[in-house]
Amino acid sequence: MNLLRFDETTPELNLRLAIVECGRIIYDRGLTVANDGNISIRLDDERVLITPAGLCKGRMEARDLLVLNLDGDLLESDSNRGLRPSSETPMHLEVYRQRPDVRAVLHAHPIFATTLTVAGLSLPVDMLPEVLLTMGEIPITAFATPSSHEDAEVIRDQIRTHDALLLRQHGSLTVGRNLDEALIHLERLEHVAEVFWRSTMLGNVTRIPPKIMEQLLENFVRGEIRNLLS
Repeated sequence: MNLLRFDETTPELNLRLAIVECGRIIYDRGLTVANDGNISIRLDDERVLITPAGLCKGRMEARDLLVLNLDGDLLESDSNRGLRPSSETPMHLEVYRQRPDVRAVLHAHPIFATTLTVAGLSLPVDMLPEVLLTMGEIPITAFATPSSHEDAEVIRDQIRTHDALLLRQHGSLTVGRNLDEALIHLERLEHVAEVFWRSTMLGNVTRIPPKIMEQLLENFVRGEIRNLLS
């Protein structure tokens, strides 16, 4: 059973377990470290389930998670734990306000993708066909001051039309209809960032020629190569 592939009928307990499972995956894979990053799921039109501040995402329990409304007010928490919402909560809530189709938001700190933003480089989408066809351009946001509402402000316009963003010097933000989709976007952007870095170390980065890119996109739209990416 894939807990991360939920829908609107999935019980809240299973959604809590999905966040715990996703947290363990991204921590074990080195896509986030220490207590960095946060994960959330839209429960309904008014409530969000989200990870609290200060906890390692690889060592969470279902009862650690918080329920907030879309204004960021705390509705439910384990009163004995003293857990509080993350300072990055406004970024998650902004996604849900801008994207009614999104039910899961994943903020992580992937090493190679984050390194690109520190180096002032963009993520090359014209290097691997699967990135070009499934994600397209992956924008880099402006820098946002930590623990401020700037996190929400810098993603506002770009998240309307993209499922993956790089947060300048602060990791990544990926979204989806469930956590499985959001995690796939995260894994894919980190993969291409690592391939780019390793190619650079070897001294040669080969890009897909523009004419071939156009043909790939045309074939993808017609469904001729869609199955290759499933």
